[in-house]
Amino acid sequence: MKKLILFFSFIIVVLSCNAQNEKPGAAIPGYKILKTDSTWATPANLKHKRTVLIYFSPDCPHCQHLTMEMREKMKQFGDAQILMITWSNNYDIRAIKSFVKEFNLKKYPNIIVGTEGYSYLIQKYYGIQTTPYIAVFNADGKLSKAFRKAPEKIDTLIAAVKAAKS
Repeated sequence: MKKLILFFSFIIVVLSCNAQNEKPGAAIPGYKILKTDSTWATPANLKHKRTVLIYFSPDCPHCQHLTMEMREKMKQFGDAQILMITWSNNYDIRAIKSFVKEFNLKKYPNIIVGTEGYSYLIQKYYGIQTTPYIAVFNADGKLSKAFRKAPEKIDTLIAAVKAAKS
C-alpha cells in the first residue's frame, strides 16, 4: 500500500512540475541549438520581441502542415520571432536542412531553425510527448500561451501571438 501511495505521489509531483512550466508568466527556458548554418543560438540571440517556440520534427505531418499554414500568413505574425527547435544528432542535421529548403524558410529572417541535439532540454522542460508543441512568449520572454498540439486553425495561433503583450 505504501508503494502505491508513493507511486501516485511521484506522478502528481512530476505532473505538477510540467504544469509549472506552462503557467502564463513563466520564463522562456534556456536552450542552445545548432542552426542549419552551423552556428549556435541561445536566448541571448532573441531580440526582445514576441517569440513563438515550436518544438517540431521534420518528418511530422502535423508540423509540416503547420509550417505551410504559417508561411501563407507570415505577415500576420508581424515582427514575432519564430524559433523552431527539434532534436537530432548535432553532426547530422540533414533532415532539418531539407525541411528548411522544402518550406523555403530562409526567406523569412524572423524564423530560426535548429536542433537541441540529444540534450532534450526543451522537450523535458515542457514534458513534450507529441509534435508540434507551441509556446508563445511576450517581448519580456514570459509565457503567454502554450499549445500541446497545433491549433485547428492557424488564426488561433496568430491571435495568441498578437495577444502576447509585455
